[in-house]
Amino acid sequence: MWIYEKKLQYPVDIKQRDLRMAKAIYEELGGADGELSASMEYLQQRYTMPTGKSIATLTDIGTEELAHLEIVSSLIFQLTAGATMEEIKRAGFDGIYASRGTSVFLADPENTPWTAAYIDMKGDPVADITSNMGAEQRARAGYEHLLDMTTDEDVKKVLSYLREREIVHFQRFGETLVHVQEHLAHDKYFFKDSK
Repeated sequence: MWIYEKKLQYPVDIKQRDLRMAKAIYEELGGADGELSASMEYLQQRYTMPTGKSIATLTDIGTEELAHLEIVSSLIFQLTAGATMEEIKRAGFDGIYASRGTSVFLADPENTPWTAAYIDMKGDPVADITSNMGAEQRARAGYEHLLDMTTDEDVKKVLSYLREREIVHFQRFGETLVHVQEHLAHDKYFFKDSK
């Protein structure tokens, strides 16, 4: 179904360690409104969509969210690469280090593991797409908060890119909501097979 290109959707090239920023960015990795939640939610919701176009939108955006998960993981990894034990302790990563070493674990900034309970699904196309629009706005706001927290231009470039993609996803979900509502509003006629 997918073709994997062995490169990030957007390049990450961090030159300066910043463990405190990395810890904050964990929210976009394994938090309730993070990239993993979005990808899993959209890829599962597509099964209850009523049209090929709405299924395609959920598939496209869900797949792109997986690419964003990879970008965020790379960002965290590069922001923490080569950290000393003193830096790890000072940034509050000592508990994480004790249990997970320097791996990029699917958790939020408080080391709470990601859970499928974060996924919001009703099996109703209008409810699910409306919820997805809210999720994209929460993600956009999260990236804006992170942008406020950093002065590193390399980090800002990546966060700005991800923020912009959340805006595009919101717009695509809005278009899909109109499409689904129009589809559901039409009378359905069923004809008996003449055979």
